[in-house]
Amino acid sequence: MIKVGIVEDNNTLRKSLTSLFNDAGDMRCVMSLNNLLHIVKEIQKNSPDVILMDIGLPNISGIDGVLTVKAFFPSIQIMMFTVFEDADKIFDAIRNGASGYLLKKTPPLEIVEAVRDLNNGGAPMTASIARKVIQSFHVQQASTVEEYKLTPREKEILRSLVDGASYKKIADQYMVSISTIRTHICSIYNKLHVNSKAEAVAKILKQRQ
Repeated sequence: MIKVGIVEDNNTLRKSLTSLFNDAGDMRCVMSLNNLLHIVKEIQKNSPDVILMDIGLPNISGIDGVLTVKAFFPSIQIMMFTVFEDADKIFDAIRNGASGYLLKKTPPLEIVEAVRDLNNGGAPMTASIARKVIQSFHVQQASTVEEYKLTPREKEILRSLVDGASYKKIADQYMVSISTIRTHICSIYNKLHVNSKAEAVAKILKQRQ
């Protein structure tokens, strides 16, 4: 059972999302908040696996909230759920530790599937958001990826990670085992001096500034 937390100040939307997850069969909404003022205490009490978080929240923004959550609970996966499509907010959220980014216009069934994907190690993003990330990554590639001396296959896998692909999808794409992909990803992490997918993507994107 995937334990889901929601941080959304629109009460109607928050209630709809709660029902959506509780009806999914393999999920349960364990935390439903309209702001981030007591987020650490609430997480300690409810222990969500995945948090769906708005950006435009009162008092504390979702972008700042991601940083707080990841500082105290690094294993929790966070997906931004917002109306914002501008590049700065996307990259700030990813740099702060978000592993997924969905727009609020995403159909309900796709939201549920994205939460499953995130919980299984993927990095789901709305297509238009993924394109912005990939475009930025491609601009950076020559000047930043080369610096870390990644092999051609490691570069391809890193692109797939930026694109939000799961380990299984990457393995299927290159017709190798998931174990082989994990070995490549371990090498990528060592060369980038990071410990997670989010950190790897963030390290590349950070150099766009």
